[in-house]
Amino acid sequence: MKVVVGLGNPGARYEMTRHNVGFIILDLLADKLKTKFNKRAFKSEIAEARVNEKEVLLVKPQTYMNLSGEALGPLVRWYKVLISDLIIVHDDLDLDIGRIRIRGRGGDGGHRGVRSLIRRLGTDEFLRVKIGIGRPEDKESAVDYVLQPFDDEQWRQMVEVIPKSVEAIMDLLTIGPDKAMNIYNS
Repeated sequence: MKVVVGLGNPGARYEMTRHNVGFIILDLLADKLKTKFNKRAFKSEIAEARVNEKEVLLVKPQTYMNLSGEALGPLVRWYKVLISDLIIVHDDLDLDIGRIRIRGRGGDGGHRGVRSLIRRLGTDEFLRVKIGIGRPEDKESAVDYVLQPFDDEQWRQMVEVIPKSVEAIMDLLTIGPDKAMNIYNS
């Protein structure tokens, strides 16, 4: 079983914010896989799908970003998911807006949702699909920046990268991380 987790914050207030890129991408991935988030368990919304006859869970933790590990830790243990079968999709301030980067391991890079996952899972060896949201241009705090919607120009860029991100996840599921990294980490 593969588990794809989109990081974000629940509720209408956060729906289209920069920090919710993980949720936005998982919603599009669910559409592509013709499934719905119709199960609630482990403090998460869950959709079930199959890719190449392999079971795939799509997971959107509902614990708020900084506590994502509280949802994912118990889910991973319950389903006995191998860390190598886990894919985390999240925003990244250190990547230019519209960039995708796939990583097989690493620290949290200041991302509190990823930090929560590392703490609860006891490892940083999980795959990440990092989506660039850029940094604030003025003296705006990073916290305020990530909790705001994209401006019009940024959204035009995101409209291009979101479907590419879904394809990157599909490639991770079908051709594996090494080949997918060669395609998307340019």
